[in-house]
Amino acid sequence: MENEVAELRRRIAVLNRVGRALSSETDPRELCELILQAAMDLTRADGGTLYDVVEDRLRFVILHNQSMGLHAGVSGIRPVPLPDVPLRTADGRENHASVIAHCVLTGRTVNIADAYAAPGFDFSGTRAFDARTGYRTTSVLAVPMRDHEGMITGALQLINARDHLGTIVPFPAEDQELVESLASQAATARSRHQLIEDQKRLFESFIQLIATAIDEKSPHTGEHCRRVPELTMMLAEAAARDPRGALAGFRMDEKDRYELRIAAWLHDCGKITTPEWVMEKATKLTALFDRIELIATRFAAAAAQQPQLAAQLRADLEFLRQCNLGGETMRVEDQQRVREIAMRRWQALDGSTQPLLTDDEVENLCIARGTLLPREREIINNHIVATIRMLEALPFPRHLRRVPEFAGGHHERMDGKGYPRGLKREQMSVQARIMGIADIFEALTAADRPYKRPMKLSESLAILGRMALDGHIDPDLFDVFVRSGVWRAYAQRFLKPEQIDEVDLNRIPGFKP
Repeated sequence: MENEVAELRRRIAVLNRVGRALSSETDPRELCELILQAAMDLTRADGGTLYDVVEDRLRFVILHNQSMGLHAGVSGIRPVPLPDVPLRTADGRENHASVIAHCVLTGRTVNIADAYAAPGFDFSGTRAFDARTGYRTTSVLAVPMRDHEGMITGALQLINARDHLGTIVPFPAEDQELVESLASQAATARSRHQLIEDQKRLFESFIQLIATAIDEKSPHTGEHCRRVPELTMMLAEAAARDPRGALAGFRMDEKDRYELRIAAWLHDCGKITTPEWVMEKATKLTALFDRIELIATRFAAAAAQQPQLAAQLRADLEFLRQCNLGGETMRVEDQQRVREIAMRRWQALDGSTQPLLTDDEVENLCIARGTLLPREREIINNHIVATIRMLEALPFPRHLRRVPEFAGGHHERMDGKGYPRGLKREQMSVQARIMGIADIFEALTAADRPYKRPMKLSESLAILGRMALDGHIDPDLFDVFVRSGVWRAYAQRFLKPEQIDEVDLNRIPGFKP
């Protein structure tokens, strides 16, 4: 009586343990280990195998044998050294000679008291294994694993049940029922986990699809939406490893990493709303086309009308072509020269006398930085507002709830002069500040922007350093960025060889080696 009570308590303890674990385990490898070990514990089986149904065969997932010291498979020290079990023979018939294949094909449990005396099944392989190893396979229990939709997704096979004295016995009927119940719960748990993984992959693929669409929408931003996540994660990992300074307490687990990676992929999703004519403004005079050629036509007509000024007009036109390309800065005297050129006149086809440059052309050619007018830059900047609005409208699960804040903060500044919300450093997460640096450094070093030349490493780091000094980016993260060598690792992966020049850390503004 005492033995029966003890055995009952033992089984209840196993069932309680496996019930809790099935609902909480997220690692598929540990889940397989848990299922097989629980089945062996419940039945005191000496050995066990878990199989997956893969198309027309059964694949070994994990193998245990206590008395032989075997442990192989997903959580073992080596793969299972056995071939797949076919569900059909070479001539296409169902393979009912194999116990485990028969179990899966029929969807019924097979309980054999003695494998050496079981009619209808081929145990020649088992006998050969026993002969080589000295093992004796006796009782066998094969149970199909059927999920909540009734699909057989795998199977459990247990070998050599033992009583409380260690004697090998047949698998009792009550043990069979317990294992069948466990197999059903386990199949459902595995299917649920697989469904979650499938949804996760679909979600990530959809996000990357959006990022790719944005990059394809503007060939002049190339791989920006792909490179920023890479650099973001590189800097985040470096910051999490840094034991010093203001970032000493910053750490990330796998959920944190996943959340940041998703945010980085989505950081520019609002650009999908930005008009192409603004995104594609490669030169100052670009609208539907580059209007510099219209100006060139006027200059040619003016030169023909005023041959004494032909040389000067050619020089002025070449100057305007250079102005049209944009750049980091435009000198005040160059802006004044554009206005002086605009005062020259030419005779149009209708006989009227008109200025060589229109007011709109003058305004565009005098853009001080880049190729965008203030109102056009405002349209570009609005992409971050659209990003935040779009992301905040999504019902992110709890582990991704900070994605809008991470992605929506990469244009803020530490001094509160950024956009769209004018946040200061203390109002921003470390992750948002990391993304800000990644976004800027990628843009500085990108080689696919037609309005600027690809910057060398030394130039990019100098600009980033000045940004750290003037309150644009986080100085502590900039320190990690430089000291950890993230910039160098990124350059080796993504920059052209001619951009990777010698960098003197002592000459980087805002950095103290």
